[in-house]
This record gives sequence, structure tokens and C-alpha cells, in this order.
Amino acid sequence: MSVLLEFAIFPTDKGESVSPYVARVLRVVKESGYPHQLTAMGTIVETERFEEATRLLEAAYRVLEPDCNRVYLVAKFDVRKGPPGRLLAKVRAVEEKVRSS
Repeated sequence: MSVLLEFAIFPTDKGESVSPYVARVLRVVKESGYPHQLTAMGTIVETERFEEATRLLEAAYRVLEPDCNRVYLVAKFDVRKGPPGRLLAKVRAVEEKVRSS
């Protein structure tokens, strides 16, 4: 199974720049060992089980919770039976079509 999770999480009570808090979350993602990609609007992670993805969201929240009074979190899931590796494969498939058109 392949679970793609795209999420954004940040405190809303820490002013205009929240990059130090996003960096905390990214450390959690990196330490998880799951394939991931940071984007300007969020982070995409691929796990093999839905439960792994939701545990990662929980860990991301837990790293912010101690000193953040209000946390915004939005998450999207794409769950598909079959082999992992879609994080890169989906992008490559589109890029190939763009080159061939």
C-alpha cells in the first residue's frame, strides 16, 4: 500500500514568520525515515500504512504543542493499494507527458 500525505501545520499565535516552527516539524518528518518533499505550501510524505501517516501527524502536533497555544493543521491523503514509490513516480509520469507533447 502507498499512503501519500500532504500536510501543513503551524502555530497561528507566533506572528507572521513561522519558519522556526515548520523546521521543528520537518525534523520530525526527517527522523521518521519516510520519503518526503518539502514544498512552499506544505510537506508531502509517503508511508506504507495509513496508521503511520496519522502517527506522523500526531508527532508533528506534539512538537508544537508545548509552547503554541493555537495550531493550524490541514491534511490530504491519497491511499492506494499497490507498491510504494508514488511520491516520485507521480511527478515523473506527468513530466514525461509534458516532454512528449
